[in-house]
Amino acid sequence: MMKILKEFKEFAVRGNVLDLAVGVIIGAAFGKIVTSMVNDIIMPPISKILGGVNFKDKFIELSLDPKYSTLADAQANSAPVIAYGNFINVILDFTIVAFCIFLMVKGANSLRRLHAGDPEVIVEPTEKVCPYCLSKIPIKATRCGHCTSHLEHEEQDGVQEGLS
Repeated sequence: MMKILKEFKEFAVRGNVLDLAVGVIIGAAFGKIVTSMVNDIIMPPISKILGGVNFKDKFIELSLDPKYSTLADAQANSAPVIAYGNFINVILDFTIVAFCIFLMVKGANSLRRLHAGDPEVIVEPTEKVCPYCLSKIPIKATRCGHCTSHLEHEEQDGVQEGLS
């Protein structure tokens, strides 16, 4: 039992639990922002374009003699309905969240490739190695700052220059 408690303590302290908790909390808040954006910003213009249709009230009543004009009335009376308007809103929510997560993962992958030295990411070098003392020196140096050797026949911009 003590071994399990010790392992749990290591797991909790290591940061995994804290990272997960922060991710869940931020995700929930982000979900509320996206839901508000869909319901309050995206859907009203779409509704206006479609002639004042309110997607939240769009439903199909599954009874033989439909008698409810709004989704709220049908749900209040426990009528069987398919609330396809809410489904459309949820699909838009999901699409926006998925796209935002895609952009975040794409950015993180770009940073990871940059950090790993991926050949797909081109970074101009700023340093070179002195052929005499093997110290790192600025790329445009004509004399080594460590061993003071002259660096001859350096190529810059594809033109070979003789340096004195």
